[in-house]
Amino acid sequence: MYVCLCAGITKQCVTQAVLAGAATTGEVARSCGAGAECGRCRRTVRAVIDAVRSAQAASQPEGI
Repeated sequence: MYVCLCAGITKQCVTQAVLAGAATTGEVARSCGAGAECGRCRRTVRAVIDAVRSAQAASQPEGI
């Protein structure tokens, strides 16, 4: 699925940027380009960041 039509960036690319450490829409934009042009996709980029972070938190054993 394309997240950023301006730059042709997919959800997978945004996910990889988040897994590599990008935690904000600005960091994702610098990492892979999503949201760097017009900014319309930043809400979707934020949703991907939140989903990846939630999945990471859910996969952590309790107490860590």
